[in-house]
Amino acid sequence: MTTIHLTTKIKAPIEKVFDFNRDIDIHKLSISKSKETAIAGITSGLINLNETVTWRGKHFGFYQTHKSLISAMEAPHYFVDEMVEGRFKSFKHLHTFTEENGVVIMKDEIQYQTPFGIVGKLFDKLILKNYMTNLIAERNEFIKNLIENQK
Repeated sequence: MTTIHLTTKIKAPIEKVFDFNRDIDIHKLSISKSKETAIAGITSGLINLNETVTWRGKHFGFYQTHKSLISAMEAPHYFVDEMVEGRFKSFKHLHTFTEENGVVIMKDEIQYQTPFGIVGKLFDKLILKNYMTNLIAERNEFIKNLIENQK
């Protein structure tokens, strides 16, 4: 199992950061280079506990689908999205939010397993982990800039 940890600090109210992270429309904008779009389940607005979204996006030159379920949530402190259908053997993303002196500390913990045995593990080590880390870091930077530059 591979685990990725990222921390992003955002100067904004915790409720706003929490909502921006579960907003389907903001997600589409934040990773537009992969042409990701919501094609089933909740396809716009805020996703909530026990709801699903199916994403279709282009990664590594191929269109892929990934269906996620919001399996746990305590607003505005955390939510978990877990893959229920997709290319990974397993995929779980824990989003946590704490606030200190007007700054939200947003943490991502992503755990996943690749299919295809040793070939999948090698692909993960050489390419996938770095790709996923950069994808989430870019998404977080987009959200940070969007929130902090609002008037």
